[in-house]
Amino acid sequence: MLQDFVTVNREEIIRRCRTKVAMRSIPPPTKAEIDHGVPVFLDQLVSALRLGLTSNPEIAESAVQHGHDLLRQGFSVSQVVHDYGDVCQSITELAGEVDEPINTDDFRTLNRCLDEAIAGAVTEFGREQNQDTLDGESARESERLGYLAHELRNLVNTAIFAFEVLKTGNVGIAGSTGAVLQRSLIGLQALIGRALAEVRLTRGQQHRETFLVSEFIGELAQSASMEIRGRNVELRALPVENGVAIAADRQVLLAVVRNLLQNAFKFTRPGTSVTLRVGAGVERVLIEVEDECGGLPSGNATELFRPFEQRGADRTGMGLGLAFSRWGAEANNGRIYARSLPGRGCVFTLDLPRVAQT
Repeated sequence: MLQDFVTVNREEIIRRCRTKVAMRSIPPPTKAEIDHGVPVFLDQLVSALRLGLTSNPEIAESAVQHGHDLLRQGFSVSQVVHDYGDVCQSITELAGEVDEPINTDDFRTLNRCLDEAIAGAVTEFGREQNQDTLDGESARESERLGYLAHELRNLVNTAIFAFEVLKTGNVGIAGSTGAVLQRSLIGLQALIGRALAEVRLTRGQQHRETFLVSEFIGELAQSASMEIRGRNVELRALPVENGVAIAADRQVLLAVVRNLLQNAFKFTRPGTSVTLRVGAGVERVLIEVEDECGGLPSGNATELFRPFEQRGADRTGMGLGLAFSRWGAEANNGRIYARSLPGRGCVFTLDLPRVAQT
């Protein structure tokens, strides 16, 4: 009978399973994968056969733990399934070699127990994998909110400090202290605008409209000119060809380009300029922001658009601006990329589809 065969050949079946796993698994199998999961299953299988059961409820319970253990070791769901498939193969192969017949009822019990083990392990595997995903998303969201609060606090503190100095009456509002207060308030406005745009992107609440790029650039240039007051940086907003239009969520794109401009103002060298220009083709519109930072650091420029990546030694800010710019561009059927001008600066390009003016 199969129960006697499994009991007598228990160690040989385990050895064969260990060999099969060692030949297949990436990452490499651990000792616990075979020395725990397989022996427990074999013992429960023998118990089911001895009692004449078609299945054993303990199998599903222990398989849940097996699925949990393998997930923590970095195994895929297919490897979990293969583990139990190896048991079936090892039993049937060995039975064939020693000419030990397996009757229909025993074979049915074996398959039913395997089904329950696989179902239990895979269900637990999927549940924990989903929970890990949710935990990871929650952690990233907490980190993002933490950085957002940190940057808001910095801007508010700077604004309060400037206001306290102005209250003394020893300096004028038109001087450098007034410029610091203005920049802090504009920074708060831009940061809050970006946060609201992120919410719209996350929830898919976009308001697409067709508008002229010349008007769009004019609005950006006006607010950016106030932001650089007292920075010893010049903004050069080049004229835009008449009649060039795009269809997008205007508020999201304003936040995207403002991020690019703020990034340029932050890194361009004192006494240099930041250029805002537009190139228009038959099908595409390129909005470019060029600075004079001296060039991008070595490495892949696309990494700059990953969350929490920062491009230089200045670690102020939360490293989310460029990541948001990428999300905003892609949400409007566009893309964003950067290129380095070694020894001179870098160019960030927002590439969008052109539409006919309505």
